[in-house]
Amino acid sequence: MKITLDWLKEHLDGAFEVADVIAALNRIGHEVEGVENPAEKLAGFRVAKVLTAEKHPQADKLQVLTVDTGDGGAPLTVVCGAPNARAGLVGVLGLPGAVVPANGMELKVAAVRGVESNGMMCSTRELELGDDHDGIIELPADAPIGTPFADYSGAGDPVIDISITPNRQDCMGVRGIARDLAAAGLGTLKPLDVPTIAGEGAPATEIRTDDTEGCPAFFGRTISGVTNGTAPEWMRRRLEAVGQRSISALVDISNYVMFDLGRPSHIYDRAKLTGALVARRAKAGETVTALNGKDYVLTDTMTVIADDSGVHDIAGIMGSEHSGCSETTTDVLIEVAYFTPERIALTGQALNLTSDARSRFERGVDPAFLDDATAIVTAHVLAICGGTPSAVTRAGTPPAEVKTVDYDPALSATLGGIAIAPERQQEILAALGFSVIEQGGRWQVAVPSWRRDVDAAPDIVEEVTRVTGFDAIASVALPRVDGVAKPTATAEQLAERRLRRAAAAAGFDEAVTWSFISESDAAPFGGGTWSLANPISEDLKVMRPSLLPGLLAATQRNQNRGADSIRLFEIGRRYLADAEYPTLGVLMAGNKSARGWQAGKAAAFDAFDAKAAALALLEAAGAPADRLQVMEAVTTGSIWHPGQSATLRLGPKAVLAEFGALHPLLTRAFDVDGPVMAVQIFLDAIPAKRASGPARAAFTPAALQSVRRDFAFLAPTSLTAAELVRAIRGADKASIVNARLFDRFAGQGVPEGQVSLAVEVELQPLEKSFTDAELKAIADKVVAASAKVGAVLRG
Repeated sequence: MKITLDWLKEHLDGAFEVADVIAALNRIGHEVEGVENPAEKLAGFRVAKVLTAEKHPQADKLQVLTVDTGDGGAPLTVVCGAPNARAGLVGVLGLPGAVVPANGMELKVAAVRGVESNGMMCSTRELELGDDHDGIIELPADAPIGTPFADYSGAGDPVIDISITPNRQDCMGVRGIARDLAAAGLGTLKPLDVPTIAGEGAPATEIRTDDTEGCPAFFGRTISGVTNGTAPEWMRRRLEAVGQRSISALVDISNYVMFDLGRPSHIYDRAKLTGALVARRAKAGETVTALNGKDYVLTDTMTVIADDSGVHDIAGIMGSEHSGCSETTTDVLIEVAYFTPERIALTGQALNLTSDARSRFERGVDPAFLDDATAIVTAHVLAICGGTPSAVTRAGTPPAEVKTVDYDPALSATLGGIAIAPERQQEILAALGFSVIEQGGRWQVAVPSWRRDVDAAPDIVEEVTRVTGFDAIASVALPRVDGVAKPTATAEQLAERRLRRAAAAAGFDEAVTWSFISESDAAPFGGGTWSLANPISEDLKVMRPSLLPGLLAATQRNQNRGADSIRLFEIGRRYLADAEYPTLGVLMAGNKSARGWQAGKAAAFDAFDAKAAALALLEAAGAPADRLQVMEAVTTGSIWHPGQSATLRLGPKAVLAEFGALHPLLTRAFDVDGPVMAVQIFLDAIPAKRASGPARAAFTPAALQSVRRDFAFLAPTSLTAAELVRAIRGADKASIVNARLFDRFAGQGVPEGQVSLAVEVELQPLEKSFTDAELKAIADKVVAASAKVGAVLRG
């Protein structure tokens, strides 16, 4: 929301400067995003008069002007190509050193086709004052020569850009901001001048509302005999200062009232209407061409303004191309309506259509201001365009019931943190438009019709404390128990911290992706159970069932920027039907190692890299990594590559992680190149540590040297190496401390359907060295345990 200092003073009496306004706005909760002084970009431009205009000796389309700059010195020579340049014209001269606002060019003394030029006569487009570029600016003949153009044009009025929070619909106009500043002690709010205009006879066009749910109230009147010319200079200057292009008097009047009072309205050309003007529900499939030139297909949940010929407006959001006023307009209809905020918001989101009117209607305009707004718009039209008004038609009833709040003034101290005298609280509330009735120490506070956001006592506390100033709230330390502070992190939080450090130490970069994804991204992962009915974007609609969609999207963005080795991890939540689950996601794509003279070609990631990462991170999380079983992937055929993926389980049912290569169809859907390896660790499935303390004694290094023995087995190809190693480890838990596969062979000398698996077994003596008999007994146990899973010792 932009305002100017001069415009603000139209509603606020007092001696204050722009710095005072900025300080007061920030103090009462309206963040000032910036201040711009348009006069600064017009420095070096002044009002000047053309004395003579002669044809350029070397160019047919150029003239050589002598220009009086009003400083008492000799006239300047300026080369100009504008067709309207002539002797006697008063315009705007840019002197050497000035910077042209439109293109940033610094003016210098320069020769143009052999003639020295000392500046430039400017057009409105070059000074960013309009779109006209057909000729140079022509000022009135009595414009004071030599006056800085910024002073002459009134461009020295500072523009203040304010961030209005969504709950403060009353501050979407200059008057609402002035009311807040007056309550804060910056000046006095001027009474609003609302004229009384009776009108003659009924409106020439019938006005009604057939959709009282979407448009509870629809007021209007007609005015005949208007002349739609150019709006007054003061109105155009204010609108252009806040970023609105001046179009015509009638359009500018409607825009001016919207920015001045926060009250949108619409003025129709009656010659373009057929029959009654009605607020109604759209018919499914109806179309309208809006003022932005785009066609919109409507649904029967939307409110429109229409006549017998069809839809003219998307109600409360944007008018159509064919019902607006033009220079030939002589009879108009003024419409001032109240639209249900929720209906406007849903319609705007469905059509992806924004406008200044929508931003006000969806927050909620003042429902009690329809009559006054109609009178004010009418008065502007009569004063600027003339005409004869009709009486006002009031179709429907606005929801303007008075809301009261039970309030205890002591809450300012107990809830707001500032002890404010009851008398001062009443002053603040009265200045903001509230009224107070005292009853036995408690107050009944009547909420003004323009404050839709105030519902309960805490809202009243916010009003009195923010106007007093949040900086008046004393800093109070939270109470704490004496002594050393106890840890506050939970076991789950500590585990997540360890995992972050472990993943980062392993060379992974942490990613933080959206918890909401699109329906199409969620579909390969089983779809999302939870979705938003009113999302800010269709790409952020479904709560993610997996962390992998976000990591895949991040990978695609990194690949598009030339990254050739991507290692990402994220700790977040998956949102399933019954609950949300803490999860660690890992993704690897591109090159595991770059090409080089030692290794040759670049090496890509494979499923074993994903398995190694999963085991390392599970161990960091406290899971018994050495006892996990590798089993088939749960979702093989959908997101995982068959034959290159698996799960890590603690027992047949407790799935702690899934890992492997993602299915090529999935990576192609996310536009990710090459094979992609991924891991998902389900943190909630990891067994919690015992609360009683360590389950085993502290580690003590063995005094005796360990013994290693190698065994080679013939096993069916269906037997996994992990099953064999696990069986060997369990053969003698007291003596066997480790077992690992070091060779796998299939081919000549090995029967078909079988494979040779070689395992190194590490034995650790405790009190004395092993005897040959003891070693043979352990070896027999290893062979017997292997036989139980189908492996036999090779001869």
